[in-house]
Amino acid sequence: MVEKDSQEHIVEQARAFAEKEIRPHAAGWDEKEAMPENFIVKLAEKKFLTPSFPDKYGGLELDPLYQGRLIEQIGKECCSTRVLITVHGSLVGESILRWGTEDQRERWLGEMSSGKKIGAFALSEPGAGSDARSIQMSYKRKGRQFILNGKKKWISFGEIADLYLTLASGEQGITAFLVERDYDGVKTKPIRGLLASRASHMAEVEFRSVAVPEENMLGQLGTGFSYVAASALDHGRYCVAWGGLAVAQEALEAMVRFARERSQFGQKIHRFQLIRGIIGDAVAKTQAARALCERAGEMRKIKDPEAIIETAAAKYFASKVAGEVAADAVQIHGAAGCTGRFPVERLYREAKVLEIVEGTSQILQELMANYGLRRYFRHGNRK
Repeated sequence: MVEKDSQEHIVEQARAFAEKEIRPHAAGWDEKEAMPENFIVKLAEKKFLTPSFPDKYGGLELDPLYQGRLIEQIGKECCSTRVLITVHGSLVGESILRWGTEDQRERWLGEMSSGKKIGAFALSEPGAGSDARSIQMSYKRKGRQFILNGKKKWISFGEIADLYLTLASGEQGITAFLVERDYDGVKTKPIRGLLASRASHMAEVEFRSVAVPEENMLGQLGTGFSYVAASALDHGRYCVAWGGLAVAQEALEAMVRFARERSQFGQKIHRFQLIRGIIGDAVAKTQAARALCERAGEMRKIKDPEAIIETAAAKYFASKVAGEVAADAVQIHGAAGCTGRFPVERLYREAKVLEIVEGTSQILQELMANYGLRRYFRHGNRK
């Protein structure tokens, strides 16, 4: 593991990179609904695509806490870029790190770190979102191959991905496969007109009798949902938690900046009590979200078994705070906040999506309720 000082230096490098290479272009990428290939190359050169990967695979070896802090710096400037790191480096990359064979790790992780291959996580389908166990995409064994048929939808970076971590259902249960774009029968259709993360190259991916060699199975037969997908979503939720914090922090800074610059009734609006109340609430909410994210990071670092529920709580809370603080930032900006002239309009849109991806807020409420009913139940009468 990289020393603390070095990790702090890497996070500072990420902040400077995001300020220079992302901030000036984020609104344009959002408008064009595309992220330039040369920018992804720059991310890869800095190793920001795979911050948690070991050095042997071309990563930065950041521990979970500093991985989160790096994601925050990137996410403050562009949510689509944060999505790329989440999907490519965490959902796909960390799944291969944990469940892949040594051959699989050697084959793909280095190229993922270098940006030569982009990974996408193909779980959701037209009829299966929160109810992921009901996926209809099928696989059948044929000799030393598996034949995959079906459609995946809402696949971030599916339009440009080279490798799809794909979940399919068969007689042995849900199984995970690593499917390469150039296999016969893989077709992609871009999805445009998104509310947010517009530069994330969202796509529908169709698999028509795609032959996948058995050495591309990730994990064991039947463990695709309970092991591979479950751990992948946990990694994704951790990144989204920090993404929510990033949106809240950026919205807070935007509202403060505007309140100190905007004048009404002969004085700066930050002097009005109601505006100060909004800012005060935003500070408290954002600091609380940060505390939850950092607690989850520390627990993940020591591999505490309750890190999963802490991660879910951080994702749930930070995504809701992002929505609340972004909405208040728009309110303080007034009519100007409803235009693309200020970034709060985009932050407001981005925040909503965070309550849906990697487990909706309602699914996470159920998860936390189940935990609470077990953890805090006491037998006997208590007054």
